[in-house]
Amino acid sequence: MKKIILGVTGSISAYKAADIANGLVKSGCNVNVIMTAAATGFITPLTMQALTKNRVYTNVLQEDEPSIIAHIDLAKSADALLIAPATANIIGKIAGGIADDMLTSCTLAVKDVPRIIAPAMNCRMYENEAVQNNLQILKERGWKVIEPRSGRLACGDTGKGALAAVDDILSFVKKMIGENV
Repeated sequence: MKKIILGVTGSISAYKAADIANGLVKSGCNVNVIMTAAATGFITPLTMQALTKNRVYTNVLQEDEPSIIAHIDLAKSADALLIAPATANIIGKIAGGIADDMLTSCTLAVKDVPRIIAPAMNCRMYENEAVQNNLQILKERGWKVIEPRSGRLACGDTGKGALAAVDDILSFVKKMIGENV
């Protein structure tokens, strides 16, 4: 059984992470969800826990079992890391090597497995040179980027920035970890 870390960040698209988690579980994956504080404002950890049947991680300082450092153990056991949706904030933090929460700390500890990011944000933010530079940095470090879709965004703007379709994300992840998940 493949072990996937699903990082969820504070985007309006966070509700789609439930479908992503559900799809991965139905494919036979063991999914551990890490949510940023902002993500919990859009979708509850309880939703993700019910879908994955695993504890949802939100706080790097909460260690329920003294013998385990959660962000390190999760990283060591993962077959892939997927961050969907990925905000400009998380992209910048990862590119800059910042580890100030559970997701960024775990992200720095993940190595030798596919690292996949699916951006979702306003088109102006996505097109910003800082975001594009940060995405390029991640690509140069081996990250795979699932490009956002173009269309009408939650704010009413039209442009590239909508989270890729759930089915496209699931297909991409399956290809990265092997079809036999």
